[in-house]
Amino acid sequence: MSKTGMDAVVKQMLDDRIEKIEAKLDRDVLAVFGAIMFGLEHRVRDAITAIDQANRRNSLTVILDTGGGTVEVVERMVDIIRHFYNDVQFIIVDKAMSAGTIFAMSGDSIAMDYFSVLGPIDPQVFTGEKFVPALSYLYQYDRLIQKDLQGGLSSAEFALLSKLDLAELHQFEQARDLSVRLLKNWLTAYKFKDWTETETRNLPVTDEMKIARAEQIATVLSDNTLWHSHGRGISRKTLESDEINLKIDDLNADDELQKLVREYHHCLSDYMVSINARNLVQSRSYF
Repeated sequence: MSKTGMDAVVKQMLDDRIEKIEAKLDRDVLAVFGAIMFGLEHRVRDAITAIDQANRRNSLTVILDTGGGTVEVVERMVDIIRHFYNDVQFIIVDKAMSAGTIFAMSGDSIAMDYFSVLGPIDPQVFTGEKFVPALSYLYQYDRLIQKDLQGGLSSAEFALLSKLDLAELHQFEQARDLSVRLLKNWLTAYKFKDWTETETRNLPVTDEMKIARAEQIATVLSDNTLWHSHGRGISRKTLESDEINLKIDDLNADDELQKLVREYHHCLSDYMVSINARNLVQSRSYF
């Protein structure tokens, strides 16, 4: 079979699987896989607007798999999605790291299984050559400044400090602050919108309580001294622990749905590798 013929077969398989997931959930489905980089937001817009308005459902499920990327792109994608849908669910089959974690936090609900992971919200900033984790640079800069104030800076460390670009450091600070602000705003507006009563004492939940919880979660997820690695996965179990206390829906609870999304994930991931794609977006009317 020719490559064109093989592509047609794979795309038909993916279309069939996405339609089965939509039928199972009674929701529109959007898949976003790969690096979150500038240009991806245009494809998300095109994928959603390609869905026939007459057949568009009221709710959307985003199947997300990403190692992260640019938080400004996440903000635009959320604006697009929320223009069309009031209820948004995220399903994480494998990973949604860094900016992907922030993206997932814009949902009304998040579904994960024992294998799925989110990540620390250490934004990645493109320096012109590569993406770098902003918090790691800021942490090392602060460490060197404190060491200098204590009179313990070595000549080698002074040379490293003098090479740091202050404009880049400011860019890193802005990316950090934007990541935390977006996560807090979206958790409060969407994830916590139906949180009206505390679980243990049955007390009414105020807006101030929602904001405080969102700030607590943002603080923990942005603490790179806690997670130690930009690429460290945070499991559903850890997200629901007392330290973070974030409610996550259990994908293991529905065997049929778990099987459908895993089959879809394997198929799309393999296809991305075969065509060497950095990212892909699919809806039932767009690929």
